[in-house]
Amino acid sequence: MSFQQASSRRVLFSTALSIAALASLLTGCSGEVPLEAAPDANNPACADVIVRLPQTVAGLERRGTNAQSTGAWGNPASVQLFCGIEPSGPTTDTCVNVNGVDWIIDESAAPIYRFEAYGRSPGLEVYVDSEKLSGTDVVTDLSAVARELPQERQCTSLADNLGM
Repeated sequence: MSFQQASSRRVLFSTALSIAALASLLTGCSGEVPLEAAPDANNPACADVIVRLPQTVAGLERRGTNAQSTGAWGNPASVQLFCGIEPSGPTTDTCVNVNGVDWIIDESAAPIYRFEAYGRSPGLEVYVDSEKLSGTDVVTDLSAVARELPQERQCTSLADNLGM
């Protein structure tokens, strides 16, 4: 995914958070979260992920969405998941392993953090509003579904690559 696409996705996430917040104030109920499907959302591997999404993530209840291969939790939606993204290649972003899944962390739009299940195909990304909850709690709760996606690469450190 290019920087422009990632930036566009973050704008969409921020807009979705604003729309969800406004909708909940105006209607007093929690309708569908408006999201945009990722380019490879119709990949059968994404269906395996979506049918296994937990009812709660980091204590937030799951919400309905209007887009294929997506998930959302909280009112307003403080966690948004997209399956079918273009997987990232090698990166210098922070990478952590949580319950057997490597997650790269993009902090460029803080306080909205982007977590990508690194090395999985199709790609899976999760946006977290860190002002509302912990990204660590979110990826801990979502690692089981991320493991449903085939793993093609793992995070390595510079020392691994230089043979140190």
